[in-house]
Amino acid sequence: MGPATRMTDTLIRYYQRRISPRKGWNCAHLVAYGGQSCSAAVRDIVGRRGVIRGALPSAARFVACYRAATLLMATDVRGVCCCGGIPIPFRF
Repeated sequence: MGPATRMTDTLIRYYQRRISPRKGWNCAHLVAYGGQSCSAAVRDIVGRRGVIRGALPSAARFVACYRAATLLMATDVRGVCCCGGIPIPFRF
């Protein structure tokens, strides 16, 4: 594991332990489909592929999360967003 990968992993772990529990939002992808939250999925992707090669799959996961948030909004579920305190709906 290279230094950029270790730093990214440390930042994601910090987010998961310190920020995510306090923000009051849930990952839309996790709520809609189960499995891992986006932060856990991206941490796995970066751990396996590295930062550079993991960038595209990570971005694809966030797009899938955005689509899940859109789906949940259509069913009147509120308070889900993988991107923190960004109000839903949000755009890329």
